[in-house]
Amino acid sequence: MSESVKLSVIYYSSTGTGYEIAREIAETAEKEGAEVRLRKVAELAPAAAIEGNPAWAANAEATKDVAEAAADDVVWADAVVFGSPTRFGNVASQLKQFIDTLGGEWAQGNLADKVYSAFTSSATQHGGQESTLLALSNTFYHFGGFIVPPGYTDASKFADGNPYGTSHVDAQGDNPVDDTTRTAAQVQAKRVVRVARALKAEGSL
Repeated sequence: MSESVKLSVIYYSSTGTGYEIAREIAETAEKEGAEVRLRKVAELAPAAAIEGNPAWAANAEATKDVAEAAADDVVWADAVVFGSPTRFGNVASQLKQFIDTLGGEWAQGNLADKVYSAFTSSATQHGGQESTLLALSNTFYHFGGFIVPPGYTDASKFADGNPYGTSHVDAQGDNPVDDTTRTAAQVQAKRVVRVARALKAEGSL
């Protein structure tokens, strides 16, 4: 019997791109037999800023029933996939703030020996996708986790071109999540579940 894998997908999304990728990863992982928690991190932006951007307001309404992430969602999981839009080539403050609340769990060793992976999006093609994913990897090093990127492990990766993690370019809502990005998310989800299952079976998780 294959090992049961517990996966948390924890993301921040303002206008919905990150949510779409997170949902694709979560749904694919469930199809692979994982027990999945899909969680958004708390919004830090003022209501006026959200209401002043129709796409942001629409996403806030569409995802109002998605539970907010808590430290237990990381501790509980065998594998965690974090998602963040790039902000000046780095992690969005909303996700970073959540990560910064995990100090107690980190100090107790409760974040170590888990599989970690990440995804991102940006408004421009060279807007910091790789640096955002690498910045998240720095956190995973400190956690003592097993970093599992998609790599070039599937022929489709030569179409989307990002071995670090699923990424998408959405210029002001003109380029919604497409089949290329969805395929990338599926490849990443399947690999994370497969590796976590193998590590769990041999006692490393």
